Amino acid sequence: MADTTNAAPSIQVPVTVLTGYLGAGKTTLLNRILTEQHGRKYAVVINEFGELGVDNDLVVDTDEEVFEMNNGCICCTVRGDLIRIVGGLMKRRDKFDGIIIETTGLANPAPVAQTFFVDDTVKAKTRLDAIVTVVDAKYLPARLADSHEAADQIAFADVIVLNKTDLVTPAELAAVEATIRSINRFAVIHRTERAALPIEQVLNRGAFDLERILALHPDFLSGDDEHEHNEDVASMSFEVEKPIDPEKFNAWIGVLLQDKGQDLLRTKGILSYASEDRRFAFQAVHMIADGDFIGPWKDGDPRVSRLVFIGRNLNRPQLRRGFESCVMD
Repeated sequence: MADTTNAAPSIQVPVTVLTGYLGAGKTTLLNRILTEQHGRKYAVVINEFGELGVDNDLVVDTDEEVFEMNNGCICCTVRGDLIRIVGGLMKRRDKFDGIIIETTGLANPAPVAQTFFVDDTVKAKTRLDAIVTVVDAKYLPARLADSHEAADQIAFADVIVLNKTDLVTPAELAAVEATIRSINRFAVIHRTERAALPIEQVLNRGAFDLERILALHPDFLSGDDEHEHNEDVASMSFEVEKPIDPEKFNAWIGVLLQDKGQDLLRTKGILSYASEDRRFAFQAVHMIADGDFIGPWKDGDPRVSRLVFIGRNLNRPQLRRGFESCVMD
């Protein structure tokens, strides 16, 4: 599934998707980004659910380019608008260093991420740098009980800003963080008050690159059977030591994503292909898959293939058998 049609990474615009449930502190974090003295300029796309928007008014007055989409949720009705806006921004590429997309608090991040894979023009000129999810430490348990979107936003995150930590006790904070880890064991978590943290911890992370995730958190792919506090969203990981047959893998994963894609929030892995000295990074959002070689295996590193699934109704034995069937005979 290697894709050699993309523009070189050096000229692709980094895109940060900023998500989180209603009231978690997304706009507070966005305002910090826009007022920090970091020497970079960002084009900002704000999405609100409803005919009249107020988020644009809540963003600090800056000379950044701010676009508001308030004719529907970004994850369902306005993907065409997002593609159009990003396409328009590319005509003024020299005016900014990156793009930040703030979603409505009710958004599922999956279709937003898919935008950067399904449209060839957007895919060639931008790269999804990270999905950053802001979480309300005080009200997360309630949100997980009444909204599947809250769990989706955590499951998709590469970086989690655990906000409003001053409103909970140390024991409550530890419990909330454990709940987050039960949904997503791979994201980096930053504890904050009023979304205050160094901006470099959320921007230009390259966090959507699987290699960085594995390098920072290799134990997240251990596949240990841990108790899942959230029974709806689970994560499972597998590894095989024998080289992978790319034809077998493409055939298996294609059928799996077609049949189970609605339940698979994210799929990602690093694969060791037979007769290939480079590592292959694979990732998918629901049924939309992408992959490419990301450089040679380092000397001394075991050439082990690892694959991670995050989603609902996951069948561990079936997934394990399927992955193991992809090795070379």
